[in-house]
Amino acid sequence: MKIAIDGPAGAGKSSAAKEVARRLGYKYLDTGAMYRAITVKALAKNIDLQDEGELVALAKSCELEVKDDVEKGNLILLNGKDITEEIRQPHVNQVVSIVAASPGVRRELVHLQRKAALNSGNIVMEGRDIGTNVLTDADFKFYLSATVEERAKRRWLEMREKGIEISFNELREEISMRDRLDQEREDSPLCIASDACVIDTTPYSLAEVVDKILSIISGD
Repeated sequence: MKIAIDGPAGAGKSSAAKEVARRLGYKYLDTGAMYRAITVKALAKNIDLQDEGELVALAKSCELEVKDDVEKGNLILLNGKDITEEIRQPHVNQVVSIVAASPGVRRELVHLQRKAALNSGNIVMEGRDIGTNVLTDADFKFYLSATVEERAKRRWLEMREKGIEISFNELREEISMRDRLDQEREDSPLCIASDACVIDTTPYSLAEVVDKILSIISGD
């Protein structure tokens, strides 16, 4: 079984997808982490993020491995180095949508994502184009949304817990900008699949969102 969960930044899709996978005993794949990994490498090499050729060459040269982890959901290894924590830093948040807009990078990573789905059997995959592009034949498709204010609040609290200080207003603007970049990119923009179940997570806890998803999957 293949389950696709899409949505904008901060809508709760990663936490929900991770818990749904855990409850079902399925594999879990955070595709956004893959774009973040390429972003980390591009920043380390001072590559012009607008240079399509450089980004594609980088993506092709990187050895990217995603491993399941009980606590973190996915461990992200880039050329053998664990960068799981690094990919969530503010400087990566600010530019990852630019890298993710690269058609060539998307082709490289979508190939890996489809391969993972093929080899994993049962999988919960989350991102921004899973139901509309990566797994168009998914058995279940979900699109999680929330207000910008709520999404910014969640990210702000999450970062504070990790000891990362950032202005709430700055974070809200960053999320709004990412929404625009993700929705307006030419290649596989963020949008709702016609056959997806839409859940506005604004008034719900993580447990309630997970229960809603599992209820739909089980047909209750």
